[in-house]
Amino acid sequence: MKLRVQVIIESEGGETTVQEVAHVERGAQRMEQLGLSLNEGKALLQDIQRAMVREQVRHYVVNHNHCADCGTPRGRKGEHAIVYRTVFGTLRVSSPRLYECRCRERAKKSTSPLAELITERTAPELLYLENRFAAVMSFEAAETLLQEVLPLSGTISVAGIHRTVQDVAERLDSELGPERAVFIDGCQREWDELPVPGPPLTVGLDGRYVHAKQQRSRHAGWFEVIASKSVVAFKCAEAEDIPSAKRFAFVQTYDTKPRRRVWELMKSQGLQENQEVVFLSDGGETVRNLQAYLHPSSEHYLDWFHVTMRLTVMTQQNKALIEEDASLGTDVQDTLESVKHYLWHGNVEAAFERLERLLCDLDLTHHRSHSVAKLCRSVSEFDTDIRNNRAFIPNVGERYRQGETISTAFVESTINQVVSTRFVKKQQMQWTPEGAHLLLQTRTKVLDGDLDAAFRDWYPQFRQAAA
Repeated sequence: MKLRVQVIIESEGGETTVQEVAHVERGAQRMEQLGLSLNEGKALLQDIQRAMVREQVRHYVVNHNHCADCGTPRGRKGEHAIVYRTVFGTLRVSSPRLYECRCRERAKKSTSPLAELITERTAPELLYLENRFAAVMSFEAAETLLQEVLPLSGTISVAGIHRTVQDVAERLDSELGPERAVFIDGCQREWDELPVPGPPLTVGLDGRYVHAKQQRSRHAGWFEVIASKSVVAFKCAEAEDIPSAKRFAFVQTYDTKPRRRVWELMKSQGLQENQEVVFLSDGGETVRNLQAYLHPSSEHYLDWFHVTMRLTVMTQQNKALIEEDASLGTDVQDTLESVKHYLWHGNVEAAFERLERLLCDLDLTHHRSHSVAKLCRSVSEFDTDIRNNRAFIPNVGERYRQGETISTAFVESTINQVVSTRFVKKQQMQWTPEGAHLLLQTRTKVLDGDLDAAFRDWYPQFRQAAA
């Protein structure tokens, strides 16, 4: 069997051109001979791409051979080749340089129409695919995958994909508005006149450490990434087009617009000034300052998960003390349980009294052993954290009984998706703060399904047929 693939091109004037782009000979003696092989398919797509682009370029140049004002033919000064990287291979197209007509005064004596059309040397489709795969897998794996399934052998590299990801992330970052200390605008009268708000938003913030590339010391070998997830409490008919969950992440020592990033995240979910917003965090200074003065109807609470984890750690440390001094260890255990009970019910002052008494008892005996001194330090740090966040400790038990969110457990999945899987757990790379921050911007866009929309904003005809 012989298979001939032809491309039939019909011009606007009715002229028809037939080009043969592939010739395949095949039998059907074995199962693996059925259909096209991957290499044959890639070659076929590459040939069709060349034929299509060649005709598009020819048609575009012909339309610009005459002056747009008077219709006089334009003289040719010369030509040069333009290299254009596409999904189906790299193309070299001839770009003529034409003299400008003298019918009126112009800024330039000659122009290259094709260079004005092809302003970038990489097709948006290829740019999108490189970012799409590099966001969810290593740069090397993304390169291998693209070269395996597309006719791109020898035209892409790990370094090239890395540069592409950084360029796209910098473009995304540049579209953010300026950073502000306060994002609350207007007054209560204006907020009361707004339409009925959408469902409440719950915004959880948490952090994770990433292995740094430059390690000047053991403590400087890591830097922190802050990740957040904003969840709509429930879906309603008026909010069908609002995404139920959105993510963002940034390197807190590198990013210059963290508050603007949180604000844009919430605005993308249709946030209004009269809408309820609940912020949950571990109470660290970085995230505490991040969420301040962002919204007039916001409530800020300390994450109960981190509180219980700290208490659990101290309970484990107390087991060693019980083996040394059963009486003191039992008293410490009872005090920790009462502190947890008071914090659960929002009785912060009573919890402080128990912690002060416990610190006094441990301070008097911390010289006895290392375990007592270690427990004393943990209790002291916990006491300081609780005091710094005393204004953000609600009646957790009441909120729990009403079915409201009391912890950032829902953010842990976001931390794993955004940070751990790509940066920590499965990947053994070391990162610079800049490189990690830029990749995080692309990764969150991919996970939220927003990268397509970003490319359509830049290239209005991008994937319009597929939509």
